[in-house]
Amino acid sequence: MTEIGLVSCVKTKRDEPATPRNLYTSSYFEKMRDYAEQNHDEWWIISAKHGLLHPDGALIEPYNETLSGARVARKREWAEEVAKQLDERGLLSGDVTLILHAGQDYYEELLPLIKDSGVSIEIPTEGLGIGDTQAWYKERL
Repeated sequence: MTEIGLVSCVKTKRDEPATPRNLYTSSYFEKMRDYAEQNHDEWWIISAKHGLLHPDGALIEPYNETLSGARVARKREWAEEVAKQLDERGLLSGDVTLILHAGQDYYEELLPLIKDSGVSIEIPTEGLGIGDTQAWYKERL
């Protein structure tokens, strides 16, 4: 079984282009990234603007886009694109467990699109508020 972490983007970013792993600068993102690097076979970023990003992918310009508070139609459109990207990269198979390190805005429309693909899904911080979520990562790093 291959464990793949999906880490959501965050608002705080560098002022200049950077690789996806280095673009996001909040301590929250750094905790999710560090946890994913230490505990999963591989990890990817789910970006509100770009969809699925490899951490070491091409440089990305800073952007100001989020799914938090976005309309349901926007979240569905985004989720359809991310589901397609996950499938194209072979990440939706029965020997994969996706561990989502993201808030509900980033998975609520995605889960129904991938649940029948055979992939296993875990959300370790599901139901936790932001403070408890950050504490969860801090305790495990």
